[in-house]
Amino acid sequence: MSASLSTGTTTPGLRDRALRLRALVADGVLVLPNAWDAGSAAVIASVGAAAIATTSGGVSWSLGRGDGQRLGRTDMVEAARRITAVVDLPVTVDAEGGYGPEPADVADTVRALIGAGAAGVNLEDSTAVGGPLLSPAEQAARLRAAREAAAGAGLPELVVNARTDVFLFGIGPSAGRFDDVLARAAAYAEAGADGLFVPGLLDLDLLARLCAASPLPVNAMAGPGGPTVAELAAAGVRRISVGTGLAQAAYTAAHRAAAELLGAGTLAELDGALGFGELDALYRR
Repeated sequence: MSASLSTGTTTPGLRDRALRLRALVADGVLVLPNAWDAGSAAVIASVGAAAIATTSGGVSWSLGRGDGQRLGRTDMVEAARRITAVVDLPVTVDAEGGYGPEPADVADTVRALIGAGAAGVNLEDSTAVGGPLLSPAEQAARLRAAREAAAGAGLPELVVNARTDVFLFGIGPSAGRFDDVLARAAAYAEAGADGLFVPGLLDLDLLARLCAASPLPVNAMAGPGGPTVAELAAAGVRRISVGTGLAQAAYTAAHRAAAELLGAGTLAELDGALGFGELDALYRR
């Protein structure tokens, strides 16, 4: 739907960011280092990111909660609002399972995230860590509700990335997982999703088959020891994110520096850290 058909109170700036987010996948391969708070988003933006994706795990940890849909809608929306306030880039928000099982719950989440300035949203089909998953028809109804809520809020351009956890949680017999994902891709595309996110699938041959057969652009989650950005792109992946990877690295750095300070009493782990002035300047808007 074109911007001219939009209704509601969405600002032109947000509509432009949503269109930019769409174009980044349509025109190439979008690489998304995931942020978990406003500070990390500003740092990621400062090194040339084209867009910002959030990680539910990182956001949850920053608020003292565990991952896996243990955070409520209000906290996640406010975290998104803080992030969109410090960057001029499109922000796509990991909204986990939409903070409720019903299509109406997902619609409420989408409207709230648009109000917070989100240009895109991730919605997963798992009901809990490890499964079970919603049926393709159940998740399609939720994605359709997301699409309708976005249009009603004046942002039909919102990018809806449909995540399926078939491979991440090893759902069903291994021989049937590929066909399960393809069936879900078809149902999710018909419901109005813009992309298919398949965390846990990093087999390049299988990814290439999926990218060739999927009606939706495929998003993969990269990780240490796995395929590179170039390898994933060569397989046909159009959007690459890293989940909690950067948050884990940041917390690991804090863990090592604190352990060194409390142990040896030295601060070698801080060598090469970004300077106070360099960081502080990122927030003087």
